[in-house]
Order: sequence, then structure tokens, then C-alpha cells
Amino acid sequence: MAAHTIDAVLFDLDDTLHDDTAAYRRAALRVAQDVAREHGILAAALEAGYVDAADEFWQRLSATDLAVPLRDVRTRLWARALEHAGVEDEGLAQTCAQRYNAYRREYFELFPGALELLWSLRRSGKRIGLVTNGFAETHHEKITLLKLRDVLDAVIIADEVGMLKPDPAIFAHACSLLKVPPAAAAMVGDRYERDIRGAIEAGLFTVWVNVRGEALPGGAPPPDAECGSILEAGPLLEAASVAVASGS
Repeated sequence: MAAHTIDAVLFDLDDTLHDDTAAYRRAALRVAQDVAREHGILAAALEAGYVDAADEFWQRLSATDLAVPLRDVRTRLWARALEHAGVEDEGLAQTCAQRYNAYRREYFELFPGALELLWSLRRSGKRIGLVTNGFAETHHEKITLLKLRDVLDAVIIADEVGMLKPDPAIFAHACSLLKVPPAAAAMVGDRYERDIRGAIEAGLFTVWVNVRGEALPGGAPPPDAECGSILEAGPLLEAASVAVASGS
């Protein structure tokens, strides 16, 4: 390897630094419970319908979806969830989306040690970037509420740059903003296909925070390092910097 350190580290946000799965499921449950009390339907069916609709949307997210306001997306997802529970009511879907947005903010929380890791890397001289497939409509607020703003040198949000992970171009763009070549950067994320595969193709060092214990896709290039939580990512990044610098 070339004798250099990792000068910049890119992070995914949701389910890497922040427990987004817990936040959105808790918010969805509260909305479902509200509607169940007010309209006499099963909360479990409505919650399950929303979770399924949301998971499907984010898994198939495309550049076309980035042009649709997130508030409209969520209204559409709640409309599908209501249909799953046997209700067709556009006005109620809008109300559900509004309540969901409000409730979700209450559950924004970083994983233990995440903020400390970012500041530690920053103090060591590394530049810190955030690369997310989220929407600017909500993610700037989320970043502020999570108290991440001051520790980040660059924030790359999909709909603001017109690119999505795993496109290698979005990782290259982030490196350009941080003024480092991809070979001097690392990417840390929880989704292999979104966060790791594209970063490998772009030439970054990769750390897969495999919080769900998933198997590597068949035939896929492995990450440079793998761990089960963000707490374990720091030592891996430090070890990588030492190893690369020493040429080992």
C-alpha cells in the first residue's frame, strides 16, 4: 500500500450513527395507536403496513424519487398502510404523515459512542463527512437535533447533489469536498449495497458496521474491515491508518 494515512472519514447516518430503525418504528407505532383509538382499526395492522411500505420505498429508492417532496412520499406510504388496514382516506393519510413527522423527532438518538468517535477523529486531524440517501427536507433538521453539525466538515445529501449511494460518484464527490483523494479516505456504513460496494468501487477504505449480522452478498468484494457496532469502528480506522502508513 502507499505510505499515507486516512485523512478523511465518511459516515452514513441512519442506522450507522443514529438508530433510525428504532426511531421510525416507534413513531409509526404511536401513529397507529392514535388511529386505532380514533377510528377503531387494528393498530398492529396499520403499523405493519407502514413498516412494509417504508422498507420497500427505501430499498428501491431511485433518482426519480428524489424529485418528490418527502412529505408527499410519507402521505403516500401512510395511504398504503391504511389500505392494508382496510381504510381508504386521503385526509387521514395526511394527518398520519404529519403526526409521524412530529413523533419521529422525539426519538432521534445517536448510538452510544458515535459522537465521541467523530470528535476523536476530528481531533486527530481527520476531516469528517456525512453521506446519506436521505432527503434534505428532514435531514438537515435531524443533523442539528443530533448535535452533529459542528463536528462535520461536509454534508452530502442525495437530493441536494442529485446522486445516490451506491453510485461511486457520490463518494468521489464527497472526497472532492473534503479535498482528499479517495485513496486517503474511508467510508463507514451499515448497508453493504448502499455504503460499502460503491465506496469500494470509488477506491475508499471501507468499514462495514454490520449491525444486522448480514452475510456478504455472493461474489461481492469484501469490505476492508467489518464490525458489529459503531463503537468498534474507531479502533479499526486507527489500525488501518497505522498499517497503511507503515506499509504493512
